[in-house]
Amino acid sequence: MHSFLKTVGFRTVTSRKDVEQLVKLVIEQGAEQYMATTGEKTLFAEILLEVAENVGVALRGEYDEQGNFHMEHYFPYVKGTNTSSKESVFISKRVDTDAYTGMCDDYRLGVSLIFYLQNVTDYVSQGYPEERREHPISLAALASEGKILLPTVSMKGAPIQETVDPSGRTKLMEAARKGDREAMEALTIDDIDLYAQISKRLKSEDIYSIVETTFIPYGSESDNYTILAMIESVKECTNYITGEELYLMDLKCNEVCFPVCINKKDLYGEPKVGRRFRGNIWMQGTVDFER
Repeated sequence: MHSFLKTVGFRTVTSRKDVEQLVKLVIEQGAEQYMATTGEKTLFAEILLEVAENVGVALRGEYDEQGNFHMEHYFPYVKGTNTSSKESVFISKRVDTDAYTGMCDDYRLGVSLIFYLQNVTDYVSQGYPEERREHPISLAALASEGKILLPTVSMKGAPIQETVDPSGRTKLMEAARKGDREAMEALTIDDIDLYAQISKRLKSEDIYSIVETTFIPYGSESDNYTILAMIESVKECTNYITGEELYLMDLKCNEVCFPVCINKKDLYGEPKVGRRFRGNIWMQGTVDFER
């Protein structure tokens, strides 16, 4: 059972029989189909059933010579609508199933970003390119659970300040990775200043009143993260099949923007613009291989 099915409104799908019925429904009613021919002349295909705006369930598999679809696996999804990042992307195949992950170094996040690749048919159509190239990436995420936190308010009248602005820090990190000693020294000084400010404030404040956003790998899956992010917009929607209510939130985390979908029953608190979301997410993404 996919642990994120409940996120898109299928909380009642709890048995193998329920999954089989859901798969049958996607095959019969899926309005979106994407296909690609592999080197072995096999027709690789994805079938998508949208159950709410930009939210749904996808099947991935192959068509045989008689035109019958054979499912390899299924997954819930939420689509990103805007470009979240444009970095050099490396695509790798998972060993356990016919799925792929993308990896890029977005310096704004501070870690290597790994995400589940949604548009595999585009990757197959391009002939499985192995070289790292810059492509626009549209990120999106499903949240298994979450809480709403109030925004940070400085008790001393001034927020924690970095000695360099975010865009400048990104350039410094890129230069430091290439061996620029001056960039390394500037980042070191900035980190020391930040550590001193945080240590002083921790004596009288909670960590969540100091740290505004975080992006941290979570669990054993490489594309799962724990995030603390600012809410930019909130939209309520309903899974038209089950009637379960969902939240679609546009988040901003470490200057990276992406939508997150969560089941209303799994969110503690009321999401509003300006508040923060903290929770565990499964990061997904679409890569524009033609640009």
